[in-house]
Amino acid sequence: MSEELTNKKRVVAIVGRPNVGKSAVFNRIAGKRIAIVHDESGVTRDRLVREVEWDEQRFNLVDTGGVAIFDAKSESNPIEAGIRSQVDSAIGDAAVAILVVDVQTGIHPMDEEVADMVRKANLPCVVAVNKCDLPEHEAGVEEFSKFGFPCFAVAAQHNRGFGDLMDAVLPLLPPAENDTVKNPLRVAVVGRPNAGKSSYINRLLHADRVIVSDVAGTTRDSIDVPFTIGKGDQARHYILVDTAGMRNRHRVDSAVERFSLFRAEESVKQADIVVLVMDPEIGPTTQDKHIAGLIQKERKGCVILMNKWDLAMEKGITQTQAEPVLRQMMPFMSYCPVLFISAKSGLNVRKSIEVIDAVAAQTRAVLPTGMLNRTIIEATERVVAPSKFGKRLRIYYAVQVCTSPVTIRLFVNDAKLATNNYTEFIIRSLRERFGLEGAPVVVFYRTRSRPEEVEKRDEAFRAAREGNGAKRPGTPAKRTGTPTKRRKPKPRDKK
Repeated sequence: MSEELTNKKRVVAIVGRPNVGKSAVFNRIAGKRIAIVHDESGVTRDRLVREVEWDEQRFNLVDTGGVAIFDAKSESNPIEAGIRSQVDSAIGDAAVAILVVDVQTGIHPMDEEVADMVRKANLPCVVAVNKCDLPEHEAGVEEFSKFGFPCFAVAAQHNRGFGDLMDAVLPLLPPAENDTVKNPLRVAVVGRPNAGKSSYINRLLHADRVIVSDVAGTTRDSIDVPFTIGKGDQARHYILVDTAGMRNRHRVDSAVERFSLFRAEESVKQADIVVLVMDPEIGPTTQDKHIAGLIQKERKGCVILMNKWDLAMEKGITQTQAEPVLRQMMPFMSYCPVLFISAKSGLNVRKSIEVIDAVAAQTRAVLPTGMLNRTIIEATERVVAPSKFGKRLRIYYAVQVCTSPVTIRLFVNDAKLATNNYTEFIIRSLRERFGLEGAPVVVFYRTRSRPEEVEKRDEAFRAAREGNGAKRPGTPAKRTGTPTKRRKPKPRDKK
């Protein structure tokens, strides 16, 4: 494998002309309906990016818009030009491409154009010959071998052929980096007293590792329990932290409780992911909101678990009733996934592992630079940037500087022009494109001169050094002409 490919991230881009079933292929590989599927051509315009898992291997899957033949007419169409730019960016960031074609229509000139784009990028590629709904359709697969890529018969509508396709894709991905082997992710389970935190951990581990009682405040200290999700090289290693119930500070009336509250807060600060356990019958209380505010303040990944759901169902409460109320009462945590579980019956406890695992991956997500900047550009085109005193905020480019939390630095003309509302809009745009469910996102600004301004300044500096009469920017102009002589002051008469 070349050095260029080993430097790429584990990204698989789905490309092809319009209406060949790219979004349907995307949904099949992702295992759920994310992209919109419709017979109308050109439904997908914005790129979709999701982290998915196939055969215990994780990678980012990218769905792109359909590529049309690029001529003078399409170049003047901003939508088609935008789609083309997004596909170019996706190909540039990907480690593998899946070229989707339609076996029932045969080779189309646009199929050849997309294949040329992938070939010029020197990108490993496999061809998903879609719509092989019947055995007789597979006879047309051989026709597409002229592209020079391995071809596989698939039917996204009927979920056929994807095993062989992905068996060819996965070996082409660069090796996965598993930092959790040496640095396990810390998952703190927090909540009010008697919310069922210890019961949940015991059910998760299939063992009575922590004491459970109906008496609030049974857990006094934070307890670390090692835990592993998955198998092999991509297994993720965690440390589950059972914490004491977090009461309102004003109601803490003993030194032991104060110490327990302090340890619970420290567990949140030291955690990578925080699981907030709540009681659905009581609903989000003021203390629940306070704990959620602490999680957000510390910029930690978060999963919200509504425990004791078996008791809520007995009273006729449904998820469709409860979740909107929760979202309305805690809008600042709207990006966090919510799961309704029962530690007593085991309802959705296994699924909670998958949700925690997904949020853990999102907190460490590395956003491809090309996709990141394209997302920022599209966001600035949708909403006018803020301005002050006639000067408007301009974003030049963006870079991701770190993970956990996902931190984005925006280089702008003047950082003082940025507002909190506009920053929240940028974060929402990033979540729409990259998902990042449950993961905190931090955006900050850095003032930087425009490139053309820098070039003009440097050119002026060089001219000044060469002595051709140009002055250094910011220096006062020199006087010209014959200098005038200053008169000496007359000496005073001594009295």
